[in-house]
Amino acid sequence: MMIIGIPREIRVLEGRVGLTPAAAGQLVTQGHRVLVEQGAGVLSGYSDDAYQAAGVTLVKDAAAVYGQAEMVVKVKEPQPEEVAMLREGQLLFSYLHLAAEPELMRSLQKSGATAVAFETVETDQRQLPLLAPMSDIAGRVAVQVGTHLLHQPQGGRGILLGGVPAAERGSVVILGAGVAGGNAALLAAAMGAEVKVFDLNRDKLAQMRALGDNVTGLHPYPDALHEAALNADLLIGAVLVTGERAPHLVSADTVAGMREGSVIIDISVDQGGCIETTKPTDYTDPVFVVDGVVHFGVTNMPGAVPRTASQALSAALTPWVSRLAQADWQQNPALARGINVQNGEVVHPALKQVT
Repeated sequence: MMIIGIPREIRVLEGRVGLTPAAAGQLVTQGHRVLVEQGAGVLSGYSDDAYQAAGVTLVKDAAAVYGQAEMVVKVKEPQPEEVAMLREGQLLFSYLHLAAEPELMRSLQKSGATAVAFETVETDQRQLPLLAPMSDIAGRVAVQVGTHLLHQPQGGRGILLGGVPAAERGSVVILGAGVAGGNAALLAAAMGAEVKVFDLNRDKLAQMRALGDNVTGLHPYPDALHEAALNADLLIGAVLVTGERAPHLVSADTVAGMREGSVIIDISVDQGGCIETTKPTDYTDPVFVVDGVVHFGVTNMPGAVPRTASQALSAALTPWVSRLAQADWQQNPALARGINVQNGEVVHPALKQVT
């Protein structure tokens, strides 16, 4: 039996919760004691009463969660006041994105906690089961937000992505055909836009082409990327190298040549961004403009749809929390790959060069 704690997320406008009442209740039936901070699920539509009905113990504040829990399960990376509550030997299970957060990585080392990152839990088949559900959502949200930002009152070019009879379609360029990029392509194609997707993997490009005749899959040659970006109405970055900082595929010079009012949404921003002009923002001030190009840099995009996101994340997360609660969890290869920091040391190979 393990004491598992779920604190309320304190990041700006972050409404997700680590586990829904149903998911937390499942852990209770397995013999674990689950603590949830009061109000943790409210923004996702889950009342404190719903957690209590599932057998969960409510606690009044984050200090009670961190003080009692042997494992802390949360959504976004801990903020400084949360890191200060971690203790030696405690398990932290959450999204971390430490490649873009070296100061957080050093703080976690000092805490002595074992930090296991959702985004680096990787199966033998190279699947990322805890990143996938949020990538599903981020890809779709990127297109929805991009569609809105292309409206002229928002500073956009005044383009309707799908066009209408006697009017041209919008152009969407997507960097990466993984889960996030694939979902972005799916929605953009369904809206009727002209979509170009760049990826190194030929099989993934074939999957993109199968979405419709308005989708083209291309190899990311620099000249081809540059030309496509210059003509894009909506440019979406969705590049992932597991655990590593995202490479810059689009330079500031290329962005400077894009049309005024075009839109950039870099889903990779939480790993540093794959477009040079990207910078992290939040939902209180999500948009900035560089060389006339509208940028959206929110690092917790799925947080805008917390009900959907919490349900999807909990469904994927619960079996992994159950496994992590077992004494021999480090014998599980996928969870072992998820360890970022342990015993004051950086463990994940992709993070050893982060400074």
